[in-house]
Amino acid sequence: MARRRSVSRQLGWVLERITRQSGRLPPSTPDFGSRLLGSSVESQRSRRRRMRFLIIVFVAVADLIGIAVVAVIVIVAVPEPSIFSDAPGWLTWGIAPAYATIALLVGSLWVRRRLSSAVGWSIEGHAPTRADQRNTLQAPWRLAGIHLVLWGVGTALLTTLYGLVNADFIPKFLFGIGFSGIVAATNCYLVTEFALRPAAARALEAGRPPRGLAAGLMGRIMMVWILGSGLPVLGIMLSSVFSLWRRIETRAQFVVGELILATIVLIVGFAMMWIVAWLTATPVRVVRAALERVQDGHLDTTLVVFDGTEFGELQRGFNAMAHGLRERERVRDLFGRHVGRRVAAYAEQHQIELGGEERHAAVLFVDVEGSTQIAASQPPMEVVNLLNRFFRVIVDEVDQHHGHLNKFVGDATLAVFGAPMRLNRPEDNALAAARAIARRLGEEVPECAAGLGVAAGTVVAGNLGTRERFEYTVIGDPVNEAARLSDLAKSTPARLLASEAAVTAAGHDERSRWQLGEEVVLRGRGTPTRLAAPTAEDFAGHD
Repeated sequence: MARRRSVSRQLGWVLERITRQSGRLPPSTPDFGSRLLGSSVESQRSRRRRMRFLIIVFVAVADLIGIAVVAVIVIVAVPEPSIFSDAPGWLTWGIAPAYATIALLVGSLWVRRRLSSAVGWSIEGHAPTRADQRNTLQAPWRLAGIHLVLWGVGTALLTTLYGLVNADFIPKFLFGIGFSGIVAATNCYLVTEFALRPAAARALEAGRPPRGLAAGLMGRIMMVWILGSGLPVLGIMLSSVFSLWRRIETRAQFVVGELILATIVLIVGFAMMWIVAWLTATPVRVVRAALERVQDGHLDTTLVVFDGTEFGELQRGFNAMAHGLRERERVRDLFGRHVGRRVAAYAEQHQIELGGEERHAAVLFVDVEGSTQIAASQPPMEVVNLLNRFFRVIVDEVDQHHGHLNKFVGDATLAVFGAPMRLNRPEDNALAAARAIARRLGEEVPECAAGLGVAAGTVVAGNLGTRERFEYTVIGDPVNEAARLSDLAKSTPARLLASEAAVTAAGHDERSRWQLGEEVVLRGRGTPTRLAAPTAEDFAGHD
């Protein structure tokens, strides 16, 4: 059973990976804003190992830098009293380095345990709950709190022990270790928030975090400024006041010490603000790259929401926007398929109103010959496939000649040229399309013969129906005439007839491809119509 669950979990991960791969950003734009964090399609186990390694390394480096800053402050910046000559060796060479070593080991184990409890759910492969989300998003704060505890204990311990030896050590260690501890804890928060982006991305799938759960962008920046610049500057001021009051340094020592402290604060403040600026800029770059892909037509682009601040809302908003665009494009595509691309474009550019207008247009009517016998002699699916091949020819040629395929009526088709898009001479387009359709049907769908009729004149084109359900169509005498001509054309060799009015209104080149014939009275009409058929050369297939 356990093996079956493991296989099922692996299959689920593979399917998730394939799904996410389709809408990913290009390799130049990492999913989480940095290549150090890997990809969103990485396995959960690899992702967890990566996050744990990055956090342990980053936190250890931050602690070591903090210890180095303490050494610079207590040895160089504030040399008097000296920890070498004015303090016992067991304290300087024994207690201080021993506590630093123990704190590093305890801190690493504590961080690892806290990290496992915060993001351990992600390795199990189940959907995150609200509790998982809360633990994951609060993990950077809790890990920073661990550092504050360890550095706070060290500050209290060493300040007390050195203060018992000489009271002048108290402000020196209180400022030196306290300042370094605050900087190390702040850096721990920043690097942990960065390294936990993949876990935060999965945690945010549970929904928007509650207000106050994750620090906002303004809160993050102000916190870094206060802890990285504000408090250290205040410490320098208090240290200066204490030095002047106690008069334990010469003027040169005082100036050099203050310059060193100011330089440390300047470097540390700059580094912390740079980290914040980088953490702030990477989500913006990811969103910008995604917007560029959408502008290029890749509407399947989606972002991994990995930030718990306002940038997470921006990423979530982008995904909602992209989803809306995909839905709009899908509806637009369906609308275009149902009513025709040109009608869809016309409807988007103009306000839709019921009613119609008079237009000069040409009409092509195509009707299948013997459709009843075809349906009775073949299985239904074969009939459907045959008709689809038949209609594909008609759709191709009508589109090629800038017409509008108005409707399919059973096994018949009505195409209009000149509405809704105006054409200079719609007769040319309709007659050329009819000749091409007749030729291609004979070559590509010989088992499905059809009659084609072309007529031209004034029609009423517009939206007919009600506000709830309407249809763009054309009505008028040319429509009826084209339908009658298609019936009559079934008994002619070319299976294609046009009215004299349509041929004479065409241009010279198109008109030369047709020959006039006899006059007939079409069914349902009172006046005779002179027929026109393609010339023998065109009938033979030479266009």
